[in-house]
Amino acid sequence: MAATFGRRLRKGAASTAVAALALAALTASQAPGAAEARTGNTTGEPTVPAGDTPIDGGSPYYTDLPPLNSPVKPGGSPGTGGPAATGPAEAGIPATVLDAYKKAEARVAQSDPGCRLPWQLLAAIGKVESGHARGGAVDAEGTTLQRITGPQLNGKGFAMIADTDHGVFDGDTTHDRAVGPMQFIPSTWSQGGPDGTGWGADGNGDGKKDPNNIYDAALGAGRYLCANNRDLSVQSDLDKAILGYNPSTTYLNTVLSWVAFYRKGTHEVPDGKGLLPVHRGGTGSGRDVAAGAGPTPGRTTFPSPRPGTGHSDGGKDTGGKTTEPAPGGSKPGGGKPGGKPGGGKPTTPPTGPGPSKPDPTKPPTTPPTKPPAKPAPVTALERLGAKDLTATAGEDFAEPVRVRAKNADGKPVAGVPVEFRLVGRTGARFAGKADHVTVLTGADGIATAPKLSAGDQAGSFTVRATAVGRQVPPADVRATVKAEPAPEPRADALARTSDKELTAKAGTSFAEGVEVKATYQGKIAAGVAVTATMVTDDPKQPVENDKGPYFADGGTGAATGGAAGAAGAGKGSGTDGTKGTGTDADKAKPVRSLTLKTGADGLLKLPEIRTDGQTGTFLLRLTTADGAVLTVKLTVTA
Repeated sequence: MAATFGRRLRKGAASTAVAALALAALTASQAPGAAEARTGNTTGEPTVPAGDTPIDGGSPYYTDLPPLNSPVKPGGSPGTGGPAATGPAEAGIPATVLDAYKKAEARVAQSDPGCRLPWQLLAAIGKVESGHARGGAVDAEGTTLQRITGPQLNGKGFAMIADTDHGVFDGDTTHDRAVGPMQFIPSTWSQGGPDGTGWGADGNGDGKKDPNNIYDAALGAGRYLCANNRDLSVQSDLDKAILGYNPSTTYLNTVLSWVAFYRKGTHEVPDGKGLLPVHRGGTGSGRDVAAGAGPTPGRTTFPSPRPGTGHSDGGKDTGGKTTEPAPGGSKPGGGKPGGKPGGGKPTTPPTGPGPSKPDPTKPPTTPPTKPPAKPAPVTALERLGAKDLTATAGEDFAEPVRVRAKNADGKPVAGVPVEFRLVGRTGARFAGKADHVTVLTGADGIATAPKLSAGDQAGSFTVRATAVGRQVPPADVRATVKAEPAPEPRADALARTSDKELTAKAGTSFAEGVEVKATYQGKIAAGVAVTATMVTDDPKQPVENDKGPYFADGGTGAATGGAAGAAGAGKGSGTDGTKGTGTDADKAKPVRSLTLKTGADGLLKLPEIRTDGQTGTFLLRLTTADGAVLTVKLTVTA
């Protein structure tokens, strides 16, 4: 379902003129009137909530803080979030992304009204995690134009999470990575949650749960934040929800500063024109999270707590003073620091015009980030392995698709994102029912696509490998799905078409032939193999008889009669020493067992049955692979 909105600014539209303001080191709670100051933080800092692994696995996040001035234009009203055309650039949110946040708020309000999820909280997290999907780089459906992934969660500075999605969501087949505009780790998206089916959601109604889609990701994040019966108007619940995303007090304070800023007003900007954050650092290692669950200074709260929670501000009026939510979590007001490692001293907003300057005596909270590496100089993708792949419908292709990225010197290039896409009409899919995946090349320059299932549709298609963002010819592998062999016809019942008794004299043939009809579940069974055998009269374990009646034309349609069947047509030939009157071939061993198939009408007429010199009652037993059994009596007289 295409996401279309009447009020949305179209991508590529002229950007609104905004004042370019430098980022301040203080949070929005320090701006005049931004949020009421909090006091009474006597219980220490918030604790990391128990439960699922944090959504982003402790990946780095954007540490940019909002500007001091309010995003509301002169004469405007705060908190409306309307399409104001003026204000700081930081207040602009890409149209599709903003719509996704608000739709997620509405959906959660219907399913969990007691949670009181504000869309500004989703916007704050989206800002910190991905810069609103890299400035709104999404298509009309809300899916990111390029995959947004965090660092490999290999335990080196981050959580240790081995691959859980075969690279379907994050393009990494060895470890998980936080992925998408809300930076879910694949295991949380598809395997977490209270019922083990994941926090993934379908926010745009297209029948898929894609963490790379802002509608899906925003709704999934909203439900995650509301877990455990939280009421986000209660400060402790709000703390736990945010810390569940990334267990860092610095992260908590950064998110809350953006919540306060966005509650003062926002405006839409065209998709792809959002202001991109600059500073990235911080991890959710939990090193700066101390015990306790009380509120920290300078954060905003929301009205109307869930009934029965007894929420209270828990402090006195500070006369308009605010405190800085330092990474260590200092005490509010003019009192002593909180006694926790890294605690800061309370400060007051500047009285003069212009933005506040950070305290030069304080060390930076995050190490400086390195500039992004230049794109690898890829000039070619080399196909590895078979040029053509073949599999049977319903099975998996035995060999994965592999390519090697090379530079102009023919040397392998590592770290290149390679997209494998299925081109053509096919039911084949990668793991997770994906028709395209992105995988990074390894140190050897090789990218290996995840397991490919053939699906149920026979035919041919192409697996196309392309280097994402590089002008390199694609590498194609042709794949063919063969139709699954038709199942063998089945029959669960056999019956004679005549009820006449079968009698013949020794040394002659039975005048009445034997014809049977095969059915399966009451319907005609065509092409069913039926084995006819002259057997002994042992009721427990009948075996092929070595005397008595035999088939005159054992070679016709016989699967087990072989050459002996063709020789078994001689008159009087047998094993009892009775002389026959036929040729030498007639004197060969008679055929007493053969396999034939029913016709299109389900009927089978056995070859002529002859007798040797033995007299008495003999048994003809007919069977099918599905267990149908029919026994026919043959009487031979002197």
